[in-house]
Amino acid sequence: MPYEVDFTDVSTVGLESSPVTDALAGLRANEARYYRNKYDHTFTVSPAEEVPEVVERVSRILKEERDIVIDSRPLEATAFEVDGLRMAYVFYESGLAINVMYAVEDGGKRAVGFKLAEGMDVPEELAPKFKFARQKSKLAGVIRGSYFVIKGAY
Repeated sequence: MPYEVDFTDVSTVGLESSPVTDALAGLRANEARYYRNKYDHTFTVSPAEEVPEVVERVSRILKEERDIVIDSRPLEATAFEVDGLRMAYVFYESGLAINVMYAVEDGGKRAVGFKLAEGMDVPEELAPKFKFARQKSKLAGVIRGSYFVIKGAY
């Protein structure tokens, strides 16, 4: 069942098993606010087991592009199209959020982004490959993020 993420009244629904539940809920709300403000898009998520194709697509891109396999259990995922971009998100139990941005038009932007909820360590599978920049968020505290450009076609 899809859940509409509310960024004015942050909820931990669906994320309760995470050791950084509140921070991950803030991170999810931060993403919802961004899409509402920039694109007037309502950010909804579903339990990961209800949208396995989204989790599998993100996992496939990570594996094929950078030989990355995420050890944490996926809790929620979503996929949508906005302003010529296909977006996919997976929120993991560890506090990691991964998004895949894939332009509909050939030659457009294509990237994978990583965001770490405040209080989580950099996952072992990402630590040697990426440096993480910090940004502050009223909803999520300190978010650490990194990304890479997708080279293949998916």
